[in-house]
Amino acid sequence: MNTIEVETFQEQCLEILEELDADGLIITKNGKPIARVISYDKGDSDLIGNLWHKVKVRGDIFTTGLRWDSGAQS
Repeated sequence: MNTIEVETFQEQCLEILEELDADGLIITKNGKPIARVISYDKGDSDLIGNLWHKVKVRGDIFTTGLRWDSGAQS
């Protein structure tokens, strides 16, 4: 993994972020690591909202519809 001094990162932040690879980057101050920058993996976030107006929910989705008695007496 590549490392970079914090001063250099501050000066070239936007350029560095545009060229960031999957391994990321370790930012150092006086030779000691202080932060790690990794690229954001979008994953399945594009799927959120895809089925808007296509799925209909019927009934109460927060219950099974079954009554349950714990057996506790008051």
